[in-house]
Amino acid sequence: MYMKRVEGRTMGIYKLLLKAAVLGALLGLWHKHLAQANDSITKPGCRSSCGNLSIPYPFGLSGNDPHCRINSPSFRVDCDYSTNPPVPYMANKTTSIKILHISVEDHELRINTFIGRDCYNSSGYDDSSSNDPWLRLAKFPLSSTKNKFTAIGCDTLAFLRDSHGKFSFGCMSSCSSVWDVSNGSCTGIGCCETSIPRNTFTYNISIASFYNHSDVLDFNPCSYAFVTEIGSYKFSIGNLKQLKFNQTPLVLDWAIGNQTCEEAKKNNTSYMCTNNTICTDAENGSGYKCSCSKGYRGNPYVKNGCHDIDECADPEMNQCELICHNVIGNYTCSCPNGYHGDGKKGGGIGQGCTINPSHWMEILVGGGAGIGAIVLLLLCWWLPRYIKRRREAKLKQKFFQRNGGIVLQQRLFSIENNHMEKGKLFALTELDTATDHFNKNRILGQGGQGTVFKGMLPDGTIVAVKKSKVIDIGQVEQFVNEIVILSQINHRNVVKLFGFCLESEVPLLIYEFVPNGTLYKYLHDPDKEFPVSWEMRLRIASEVAEALSYLHSAAAVPVYHRDIKSSNILLDEKYRAKVSDFGASKSITIDQTHLTTMVRGTFGYLDPEYYQTSQFTDKSDVYSFGVVLVELLTGEKPISQLRAEEDRNLASYFIISMEENRLFDVLDKEVLDHGKNEEIIVVSNLAKRCLGLHGRYRPTMKEVAIELERLQSLRNPTVVRQNEEEIDCIRSESICVSSTIPMLKQSEAGIELTSVEEDQSLLSPR
Repeated sequence: MYMKRVEGRTMGIYKLLLKAAVLGALLGLWHKHLAQANDSITKPGCRSSCGNLSIPYPFGLSGNDPHCRINSPSFRVDCDYSTNPPVPYMANKTTSIKILHISVEDHELRINTFIGRDCYNSSGYDDSSSNDPWLRLAKFPLSSTKNKFTAIGCDTLAFLRDSHGKFSFGCMSSCSSVWDVSNGSCTGIGCCETSIPRNTFTYNISIASFYNHSDVLDFNPCSYAFVTEIGSYKFSIGNLKQLKFNQTPLVLDWAIGNQTCEEAKKNNTSYMCTNNTICTDAENGSGYKCSCSKGYRGNPYVKNGCHDIDECADPEMNQCELICHNVIGNYTCSCPNGYHGDGKKGGGIGQGCTINPSHWMEILVGGGAGIGAIVLLLLCWWLPRYIKRRREAKLKQKFFQRNGGIVLQQRLFSIENNHMEKGKLFALTELDTATDHFNKNRILGQGGQGTVFKGMLPDGTIVAVKKSKVIDIGQVEQFVNEIVILSQINHRNVVKLFGFCLESEVPLLIYEFVPNGTLYKYLHDPDKEFPVSWEMRLRIASEVAEALSYLHSAAAVPVYHRDIKSSNILLDEKYRAKVSDFGASKSITIDQTHLTTMVRGTFGYLDPEYYQTSQFTDKSDVYSFGVVLVELLTGEKPISQLRAEEDRNLASYFIISMEENRLFDVLDKEVLDHGKNEEIIVVSNLAKRCLGLHGRYRPTMKEVAIELERLQSLRNPTVVRQNEEEIDCIRSESICVSSTIPMLKQSEAGIELTSVEEDQSLLSPR
């Protein structure tokens, strides 16, 4: 039983496949038949073109089989194959009447005809050999609706005469100068035209003039007349001087034989209208014309040449509002389920498709379901993005609070100078784009506290973006402190703060970009190619002193930097100094003389007095600056394992060298080669004063800045005379010490260096 069911199902499938194959074959044959019908402009086996001209039956080439065209010379086309492409001519090529186009649908023949002309010599007399041209056409009349008779000239009378002398007509054109005529106008001034009467066959053109032409020979030596297709010629003033074409197109009406439709139908053998066609009499009463019936298109003179038109595929023919059904020779319109009407466009009573009242509920339900589905899809698309944005917003708010955003806002708002630029709050996405997603190739430098990236803001400004490595409470306080300090500072030798970002996991600071790196690199990098000249060293020292003097005594709120060192001094494109890194800085009130803090700083730059007392004063920055001065003089690092153990501290090593009259032995070669001894001694003594053991005997940064500025001011003799006593002491191999400033000794400093990390190490009290 089971096997029988399987066999039955298998047979059913085979039958279905067989039906599908048969149906496909029939459809293929039908499409092939339509394609052949569509391409059938002539009989099978006949050539249908000469060059670029398509030749439909009943016309045919003279060399073809006689059945390829009507047995009439008028329908014969001669093809000149000596040219490329070949040229088709009417009747035979000796007439030189070139055929341009043959239309079966309109029963028209476009040909090229000659132009009549009447020219005059320099004496003003007729010297024309091309007057009165005859046009001997086939037995096809000129189209009275598609052609015009046109004449050109300033003294022209042109006639067109029927070859049988039945009628004559023409027009006259005149003008006295070229200024009388205008382009495009053909109303009798320089150009005239008139209509062609019906039933005009072979014709002759005659041209005459009333006056001698010697006075207008310069601009109108010839008169012209021709029959041309309407719209093919537009008058131009230049045509009066010379017509630049010798032939012009005109249209002929053609028909079959000389019988009417009724007479021709009596003879089925010679009658040429095939199936799906209609017959109409020619306008001149001589001959008949075959056309495809309504709903069909093609060549009505070829068997099965008229094929069905798919009106539904043609927007101009399709007048259905919603549904179109193509049928043989026509098409019908209908409405979908739930609608009523004839389905046609128009909007009249009963026209178009109108919804049934009972169908409204179905449409509302379907429409509601569709809208609901769209809303659900949009919700599914939008909800994850909304949740992601909310999560990112909450995370940014969390980072903002953790990075000290609230504290920073309070401290910035507390700054009294509201006119001061307090820095922009940057978005993380803006900085991410500026640094190419914090690309490793954008790194400018890395230190113990973070990494600095080079970035470019949307307005083209180049910036340095400082990104911390690790987050803890102490670093957040440094971050907030650095912003507050820099927001109150405006000095050319202090790095400018553009803004900050609190939305990231670690806080970001955005500074002006200082292209030439740190002073430490130029003084101590063994691969350096740019020697720091003595003049540049003096200028850098003076600029740093001015910046520190500003911080101590000229800023809105006095600031102690607390971490002056050569690696925190940057050099711009002109190698001008800029003090940076205010993470450890502290602002003080005007009446404060010191800060009591946990000792922190960098080995080699730390004030011994601060280390012993935990009290940081403005003279502690002076001490650190003194170490920088010694670096500029000696080119040595503040702490170096290459020196003897007792000389590892540069400050002690420098002072001992001065005490032992070995100053010029420890100076940098660039200083010795290009610096004046007097200047070197002045700066050396200034450095020694800054490195004094007791802060109260050290000069203020303002005094240091004034001294260096004086030394720089053209380095004039006045400065040298002010230091003559010190110079004399040095030359007599004795070290002069200020009576008011005690010498710094290693034993008094109380600093023991057992482990050293240069530049970035921090020192805390034991």
